[in-house]
Amino acid sequence: MKRIIIIGAGYAGVLTAKKLAGQIRKRKQQKDFNITIIDKHPFHTMLTELHEVAAQRVEEDSVKIDLKRVFEGREVNVVLDSVVAVNYENKVVYGVKSQYNYDYIVLATGSKPAFFGIPGAEEHTFPLWSYEDAVTLREHIMNIFRQASSEPDSAKRKELLTFCVAGAGFTGVEMTGELAELAPHLCERFAIDPSEVTIVEADMLDRVCTVLPQKQSGKIARRLTKMGVTLMLKTKINAVREDSLVMTDARNEQVTTKTRTVIWTAGVEGTALALDGTPSADGTPSAGFRGRVATDEYLRAKSDENVFIAGDNIYFVPENENAPVPQMVENAEASADTVAHNLLAAASGTGELEKYAPKFHGVMVCVGGRYGSAHMGLPGRFFGLPSFFAMFAKHFINLIYFIKVLGWNKIVSYLNHEFFTVKDNRSFVGGHLSTRSVSAFTVPLRMYLGFWWLYEGIKKITEGWLQGPELTDYFNGANQFYDNILNPVTVAADAAAAAVTDAVTAASGTAAGAAAGGSVLLNFDLLGLARILLVSGSQVAFKVEIGFMDWFLDTFVMYSSPMQNFMQTTIVLAEILLGLALLGGLFTTFAGACTLILQFMFITTTGIYMSTWWMLFAAVAVMFGAGRVMSLDYYVLPWLKKHWKKIKFVRKWYLYND
Repeated sequence: MKRIIIIGAGYAGVLTAKKLAGQIRKRKQQKDFNITIIDKHPFHTMLTELHEVAAQRVEEDSVKIDLKRVFEGREVNVVLDSVVAVNYENKVVYGVKSQYNYDYIVLATGSKPAFFGIPGAEEHTFPLWSYEDAVTLREHIMNIFRQASSEPDSAKRKELLTFCVAGAGFTGVEMTGELAELAPHLCERFAIDPSEVTIVEADMLDRVCTVLPQKQSGKIARRLTKMGVTLMLKTKINAVREDSLVMTDARNEQVTTKTRTVIWTAGVEGTALALDGTPSADGTPSAGFRGRVATDEYLRAKSDENVFIAGDNIYFVPENENAPVPQMVENAEASADTVAHNLLAAASGTGELEKYAPKFHGVMVCVGGRYGSAHMGLPGRFFGLPSFFAMFAKHFINLIYFIKVLGWNKIVSYLNHEFFTVKDNRSFVGGHLSTRSVSAFTVPLRMYLGFWWLYEGIKKITEGWLQGPELTDYFNGANQFYDNILNPVTVAADAAAAAVTDAVTAASGTAAGAAAGGSVLLNFDLLGLARILLVSGSQVAFKVEIGFMDWFLDTFVMYSSPMQNFMQTTIVLAEILLGLALLGGLFTTFAGACTLILQFMFITTTGIYMSTWWMLFAAVAVMFGAGRVMSLDYYVLPWLKKHWKKIKFVRKWYLYND
């Protein structure tokens, strides 16, 4: 059995382990391999979202993903230990708790803050590169405002309320933006004059976010300035003291800023393990690459083909490129694919090795929760995105990543944190999606919708829907209503048509009516795929004609009397069950979704009256929250959730949410 050890449960480590396990399962070679992932934390951290926790926009659990849940039902051993050294010659990993033998190893230990030997930087700053860092900084900011609110000395209060961010790269800009957005809310909370707060961002470079094009970088700078941030570019940090930051500014003058908060985002380097580990091709320590390990085109360490490198630890210059691959999430994801494939090919002796040829799709930066910029596209065809679309792209990309890591479960959690429970409206869609109303207020709407469905189901029974075919007259009556309006010349008053019109009930939402004539408000052909109708006769009616639905009705539903009876019975039972479920508040979200499905069926077959359009909007409203109070769901769902999560395949495929 081949022993594979992955050190680090960051982006690259987690994805490499999952991809390896998946490929081994497809080959049905579980008995031939043993995969172990080692990390000092029991959770995977979303490093790119730490600034949101530090600035109190989201709760701390939003950036944590339990490793046991990630690898539930997969042939991956999760070991909690701190790796202190690796003996590459004897193939042994040494941890604080134990030692681990391997045949192949993946270094995915990520990065750590680089302090560049600046005096006091490591001792007196707040880095932002781990879950602990974010929580510590969040608490520190709160305590600073709390102290300032009761500090009578204006000089000391100014010192407390001066925040300095060292570094104007992505992490620095995002943290600065979040802090500038948070400060007014904390000022209001602690009765502090906002003008007393000073936020400074310093960097040696001449502009912020230099990875972005000049134009977009300028927009970011203007946004920060508008938010009240003082940008000190072309500024060198000389020292960090307990109560001050010493710098040399663009005019080559020394500046000392009194502060109790210096947030360090000035750069990263490889972790200690990588620094002390695999040498580069010429035998020199990998520290020459700031802790990154030189690899070949297959992402193997140049000095040891049994060592694979993933994520931030990679030092590799792709073909036709001038710089090494960037230390960003997309590189971690892409390298995980290559490492998983090549490691398995090498370990099994089957298949060809793949060269690492990443195609990066751009970068994006957020300045607070409401504004962002992105430079995205395909190699050679990049373009900038304005703020709204940049923020939308950021959240969409995060969701794609969460699907890979924890499926539906994490998606629900992410949407909840970022939109539905967001604090102080700090989202690019504001607070419009935030859960502000009390769930109990939707209970009357839920019960009314349930009563309506129950009434319609019982009414259909009294009209003979369980006794014989009714659908022929039902559909013909609805079609006649529209024909009378669309073709008033060729369709005269027809007694037979009038008779069948009465067979179509408002309960089903059909657009039947007694009038022979009316006006067409909308008749739109959607690329030959559908026709959208909005007409006014005895009532305003709406219908969407879809060719597939017409074919389905003619071919299957109307094929025979037994089939019509079956469909009628199904509709009646569905309406009654939906009514009872909504009245009792049982499986309310599911009942709301089924309401939408039934209404869609009516829209694409008979159309619906304006008098029943409310059911569509009511269904959406009751899907989210109406079943949380004064309902059976209050008791049933917690019980089901508790036992549902214990089912093996449910845990494996993340078919639950926390």
